[in-house]
Amino acid sequence: MEYSIGPHLAKINSPEELRMLPEDKLPELCQEIRDYIIEVMSSNPGHLAASLGAVELAVAIHYVFNTPSDKLIWDVGHQAYAHKIITGRRDQFPNNRTYGGISGFPRMEESEYDAFGTGHSSTSISAALGMAIAAKLRGDARLQHIAVIGDGAMTAGMAFEAMNHAGSTRANILIILNDNGIAIDRNIGALKEYLAQFTASQTYNKFRNRIWNLLGGDSKYGTNTRHIVKQVGNALKSSLLNRSNLFEAMGFRYFGPVDGHDVVKLSHLLHDLKNIPGPKLLHVITKKGKGLEKAELDPTTYHSPGTFNKETGELDKSSCEEKLPPKYQNVFGKTIIELARNNPRIVGITPAMSTGCSLNLMMEVMPERTFDVGIAEQHAVTFSAGLAAAGMIPFCNIYSSFMQRAFDQAIHDVCLQKLHVVFCLDRAGIVGEDGATHHGAFDLAYFRTIPNLIVSAPLNEKELRNMMYTAQLNGIGPFSIRYPRGRGVLNEWRTPFEAIPIGKGQKLKDGTHLAVLSIGHIGNIASEAIAMLQNEGIDCAHYDMRFLKPIDEDLLHEVFTKFKKVITIEDGTVVGGLGSAVLEFMNDYGYKAQLKRLGIPDRFISHGTIEQLQKECGYDKEGIIKAVKEMM
Repeated sequence: MEYSIGPHLAKINSPEELRMLPEDKLPELCQEIRDYIIEVMSSNPGHLAASLGAVELAVAIHYVFNTPSDKLIWDVGHQAYAHKIITGRRDQFPNNRTYGGISGFPRMEESEYDAFGTGHSSTSISAALGMAIAAKLRGDARLQHIAVIGDGAMTAGMAFEAMNHAGSTRANILIILNDNGIAIDRNIGALKEYLAQFTASQTYNKFRNRIWNLLGGDSKYGTNTRHIVKQVGNALKSSLLNRSNLFEAMGFRYFGPVDGHDVVKLSHLLHDLKNIPGPKLLHVITKKGKGLEKAELDPTTYHSPGTFNKETGELDKSSCEEKLPPKYQNVFGKTIIELARNNPRIVGITPAMSTGCSLNLMMEVMPERTFDVGIAEQHAVTFSAGLAAAGMIPFCNIYSSFMQRAFDQAIHDVCLQKLHVVFCLDRAGIVGEDGATHHGAFDLAYFRTIPNLIVSAPLNEKELRNMMYTAQLNGIGPFSIRYPRGRGVLNEWRTPFEAIPIGKGQKLKDGTHLAVLSIGHIGNIASEAIAMLQNEGIDCAHYDMRFLKPIDEDLLHEVFTKFKKVITIEDGTVVGGLGSAVLEFMNDYGYKAQLKRLGIPDRFISHGTIEQLQKECGYDKEGIIKAVKEMM
């Protein structure tokens, strides 16, 4: 498919060529980039709204700074589409997030302009500071280090830890706070309110306009920069409502807030900031979804909207959508409401993913019992522990790959104290186009190592409901439920709740030749493969383990007493997960059998569709059939 590329954009294959463009042509270039992103994303879905809001930022930074020598880090990385387009990947952009194509996030091995990989959030300031200190140690004071942090990423504790350190150094670092007021859902918390005070203050805005007028003038880079900078600093230190400036208090020179969509003025200001040594923070105001009206009005839906009409912005909707099984996330969202209505101790917690995990459904009907804590997974877990210590039953819903960020809190604050926190790990296993930073490959393995924690994975939507029901029963303790991105397999799933015996699996099919052990949703694919093998005369038994911890030892004794050939299948790393647990069981009880483990291999998996990546890993339907035949 061919896409339209504007005349200015067609000539730009690198930032060096961008810098040759007259500055009065920058607004036209930004419009061409924005149009190109909209056109490509309309047929090849990706993270739309955030990147539309950061076009002028990307152009101004590369126009002013000497990238890639100067280091630029995007945080979170899904803001970086314009950055990719003007750093030599314009023609590859239509293959963004596709199998074998470029990544949807900055990736060091992909381009020298991607100074640091950023798929999760709030890492940019730490990384930029490390680079700045390294340059200082090498004696190179000329290099600039820019961290663009936004789309909610500033709410994470790690960002403030890094700022606390950076402010005490003389490192040459510039933080650009891209303040669009929203992550995927609306930003929450005191920081949002604090930043809003800057933009709402009439006194401050009058002062800001005066600064802009002084910086504009007739000269290219403004006049009397040092004097203006001093004015800005002094004004901000005694600014709004007699409060000190948070960023100044942490040792940063603060500038802003400024219009993040005025690319010419933005480039002027960035040029001036290049000449100011030490830690600096520029606060820019942008609109998520800029340039596409529907995305501006509904940035949550258009964060990653799927295909849409590039002219109108209308989303493409399948006519058979309502006939399909529900998404696991929606089963969670509807089930927790049912449970909470019958159990007043249940509360819901999410770190900034309320729509993604469907906790927003509970927020609408029980707002006082649901908590979006911002992009702060560590806090979400310990906050849940505090709720549990006070007698509540928190359902803490965190995407599997994001849960990695709160591993210590799960151990120290929840499991060590045997607190009744229910972890619901959405997006577990291979997630598809978001790639290596987002695959939920490790939760089965890392949670299996923690004492006192029940680790489960339901086979389908009905079992997810029953796992959630079981997890909230009295005396259960720490409980983990993992389920994948996407749809289940059942149209009729809303049945009366039934408790599932802890640590007990189930036999799905008897057999004579070999046994297949699966855990979680991947068992449905295994069942399809086993049915196809049955037609070829290969009779496999199939067991759904349900629980990785405690593992069903009675079931495993049955398996290894009857079968000498066994295959384990999991939508997670084969290192430390179900296959490893079964190997340990075999060793502990002295069983001799041939065991083959299928799952995510011991390497990071790139991006593509879920089907493509499971095929690459060898545990799609064809891979399972091949593995069985090889063992026969």
